[in-house]
Amino acid sequence: MPRPLFDPVVHQPHRLRICALLVPARGLPFARIREEVGLSDSALSKHLSALEAEDYVTVAREVAAGRRLTRVTLTPRGREALCGHVSELQRLARIASPRASSSMR
Repeated sequence: MPRPLFDPVVHQPHRLRICALLVPARGLPFARIREEVGLSDSALSKHLSALEAEDYVTVAREVAAGRRLTRVTLTPRGREALCGHVSELQRLARIASPRASSSMR
């Protein structure tokens, strides 16, 4: 079970979506992430740079069948950060839940 920990890098909505997309995959092409998240190339590059600076993702550039391909992979550190962040959001949601506050009375 991940330790609940709010992560301001992962918290940014586009970065949260990027990390979530990468969880079940063994890496995704840049273009697929761009389409799924709905960002321009430059905006996605900035978000990936922020995640890469924290070692949350790796960005590998390769040539396949004569075409350049950029593949993004969530690192173990990125997975831990995402899981901890989601766990913290769930903890906060339980605190804010009307059911939780009514049972405390």
